[in-house]
Amino acid sequence: MEMDCQTKIIVATGNEGKMNEIRQILGGGDICFSSLRDEQLLDVEIIEDGKTFEENAVIKAKKISGITGQMVLADDSGLEVDYLDKAPGIYSARYLGEDTPYSVKNKHIIDLLDGVEEEKRTARFVCAIACAFPDGRTITCRGTIEGRIGYEERGTNGFGYDPIFYVPELGCTTSELPPEEKNKISHRGKALTAMYQELQKEGILRS
Repeated sequence: MEMDCQTKIIVATGNEGKMNEIRQILGGGDICFSSLRDEQLLDVEIIEDGKTFEENAVIKAKKISGITGQMVLADDSGLEVDYLDKAPGIYSARYLGEDTPYSVKNKHIIDLLDGVEEEKRTARFVCAIACAFPDGRTITCRGTIEGRIGYEERGTNGFGYDPIFYVPELGCTTSELPPEEKNKISHRGKALTAMYQELQKEGILRS
């Protein structure tokens, strides 16, 4: 896909929710982002067999960079619920099946925590961002946000597990936050901000 910009970065995802967040946080100026859908690479098989969020992010970024010969960003993110031994963790997207609606996944997690007191419902969102360069180098950054699992889905913004992720300090779920507010405090927002600073050091993005 041809884009009119000085710096194009491919993002190894077909998730439009993630693409919107990335464009909101890192977009502007002479940089533009192209998804796997834009690049017609949705059918590329990527085996995410890493043991950490960082390892899976690197696997995705290097795979697509190897195919395209371009700089690629990839994220691996998920929900860690302490009461469930940090499940679903790195399997968050595939939890109960990759094509299972998140409304079903969210209800399942709420049901598993039925009767669990407030202080034991602690959880966090984790996001690892990897950047793979054409020369084979990679860099990674991580961001997290702490919260608790709510008792029901609340909010219509965000996606995935956002409707059940309650942030006590804010008194709402991340799905109830306006996008610009969520991006300031979210795991992905923090990881992308850190990656932005790394790409500035590389001279790829302007200060």
